[in-house]
Amino acid sequence: MFENLSEIDEKLATLEAQLSDPGIISDQKRYQEIARQHAHVAKLTELYTRYRRVQQEIADNRELIRAEADDPELAELARAENEELAALEAELEEKIKILLLPKDPNDEKNILLEIRAGTGGDEAALFAADLFKMYSRYAESRGWKVEVMSSSPIGIGGFKEIIALISGNQVYSQLKFESGVHRVQRVPDTETQGRIHTSAVTVAIIPEAEEVDLHIEPHELKFDVYRSSGPGGQSVNTTDSAVRVTHLPTGLVVTCQDEKSQHKNKAKALQVLRARLLDKMEQERHERMSADRKSQVGSGDRSERIRTYNFPQGRITDHRINLTLYRLEAVLSGDLDDIIGPLISHNHAEMLKELQ
Repeated sequence: MFENLSEIDEKLATLEAQLSDPGIISDQKRYQEIARQHAHVAKLTELYTRYRRVQQEIADNRELIRAEADDPELAELARAENEELAALEAELEEKIKILLLPKDPNDEKNILLEIRAGTGGDEAALFAADLFKMYSRYAESRGWKVEVMSSSPIGIGGFKEIIALISGNQVYSQLKFESGVHRVQRVPDTETQGRIHTSAVTVAIIPEAEEVDLHIEPHELKFDVYRSSGPGGQSVNTTDSAVRVTHLPTGLVVTCQDEKSQHKNKAKALQVLRARLLDKMEQERHERMSADRKSQVGSGDRSERIRTYNFPQGRITDHRINLTLYRLEAVLSGDLDDIIGPLISHNHAEMLKELQ
């Protein structure tokens, strides 16, 4: 895997020169792409330089051991140092391999977070709201922006469905393994006999699709406008500002009514529809390739139960990697690093296995 790294210093110098090129600086999108490449190559260069230095130190110590055959104390010190250097060499090699793994083209993208209440009625809708708060707090901790695109609230503070755009640095790369069924076990506030109920919520993480990613012909779309309404049918608007857009070839339907402006609702509905269409195409491609793909966390099926949140025990379990943590309150407060980190590491390990 390291055969192309001999010229990495030249590649880094080329990228540094491009970052100083006025023509590239004036093109913000191109500049950001070069800057991302530069950061990646700079990290790779740093690790590979350390890796070669460690290899040279190991070789020097081996030579010292041979040369100092009559000095057992010095030879033993060199052997002990080589044991430590060998461990460091293996660690650096692993890090370099991970940086050289094929990149997911969606990793840099923003996402649409879709949360839907499943089995469990109002309790599922309340947990959908809990999950939305969890992801919102995690996004805030990373400096990401959260914008609600569409929501279907219920009167007691939950959501039948909520869709949000999360924008920032490498959002998809951090949240892409959150898709699936999240199960909650707890005693609802309305439960008088203290019985634990089990409810389910479905989460979908969809990469944001730009117009360049997917072109939709105008004749493929049907728009309907109607009056927005709140929980229980209560009117929240006196004009026809809500928008329903239907993609006729696939039958996909998106509705948006959170904005008071019909124009804004239409723009949001199209944004969600474009992402769902591209995701549908990706899912179909994934299904065709799934027989040959093992380097994934879980099956990738959104109907798969991926995680259980057990309130009586304060326990959270990710079933895909057999991870159990007893810090449910912290996780629901947005501290997801102890879950997301192991999921990413597991995926890297599976990908590395395939390359061996």
